[in-house]
Amino acid sequence: MFSPADLAELEAVARRHDIEPAAFAAVCEVECGGAALYRIAGKAEPPIRFEGHYFYRLLARQNRNRAVAAGLAHPRAGGVANPRSQTARWKRLARACSIDRPAALESTSWGIGQVMGAHWRWLGHASIDAFVGEARSGLAGQARLMALYIVKAGIAGHLERGDWAGFARAYNGPGYAANRYDRKLADAHVRLGGRYEAPSRHERPVLRAGSQGGAVEDLQRWLRALGHPLIADGDFGPATERALRSFQAEAGVAVDGAFGAESFLAMARRLPRETLRS
Repeated sequence: MFSPADLAELEAVARRHDIEPAAFAAVCEVECGGAALYRIAGKAEPPIRFEGHYFYRLLARQNRNRAVAAGLAHPRAGGVANPRSQTARWKRLARACSIDRPAALESTSWGIGQVMGAHWRWLGHASIDAFVGEARSGLAGQARLMALYIVKAGIAGHLERGDWAGFARAYNGPGYAANRYDRKLADAHVRLGGRYEAPSRHERPVLRAGSQGGAVEDLQRWLRALGHPLIADGDFGPATERALRSFQAEAGVAVDGAFGAESFLAMARRLPRETLRS
C-alpha cells in the first residue's frame, strides 16, 4: 500500500491533470500494489516490463536476427517471457540495449502505469530518453506518465463516473474480468474515500458512419497502416466502417463500427511508432 506521502504525491499529479484523485490513486494501487520503486544495482528504479514482440517490430533485420538468437525478440506477443524479478528484468533490458538502445527503451513499459516507451512522442516528450528520465525520476514521474496516458487516450471520464468496467476494458484489454480488475479498482476507491460528482470532460469523440474531418482522416491513415486499403479523405463512409469492423474483430474489442476510446487504445498498441494525435 502507498504511504501518506505517496498518496499526497499522487493527489497532486491527479489534480494537475484534472483526474479525480481517489480514482487515480486506486488505479495506481491496483496496478503496482503500492510498490513503485525497486533497488536495482544500488539505485531506486521503476518497475519495468520488456516486450519482445515490440522489439522484434522495431529492429532492422540484422539486429532483429541477433535479438531473436539471444532470446530477446519474437514476432508473437508473449513469445519472450518476462522474468519474475525486477532485477532480472533490468538485466534483460541492458542486454537489449546493447543491440539497439532506443528500440529497447521503446519496447519497455515503464512505471506503475506500465506505459510503453513507444508512446514518448504521443505523450509530448522530446525524446525516448526524456520519457525514460521521467519514469526513473520517482513516484511522481511515473504517475505523470500514467496520468498523461489516461487523459490523452480519452478514458479519464470512466474514472470520473466510477465506470470501473469501462476503464478496465480500455486500459487492460478485454480480458480484465479474469483478474477482477474492475472490482479491485472499485474496492480500492472505496478504501481511499473517493466520490463522483464531476461530469466527464475527457471522453474521446466517437467517430462513426457519417463523421467527417481530420480525426476521420487520422483513423483512415492508421487503418491503412494496418493493411486496410483506404483513401484518407476524412469521410467516414462504408469502406471505412468495413475496415474498422475488421480491425475490431482482429483486436478483440466490440465490433460496432464506431471508433471510440477502446478501439483507439487497441490501435495504439498495434502502431507503436505512429504519432497519434488526439
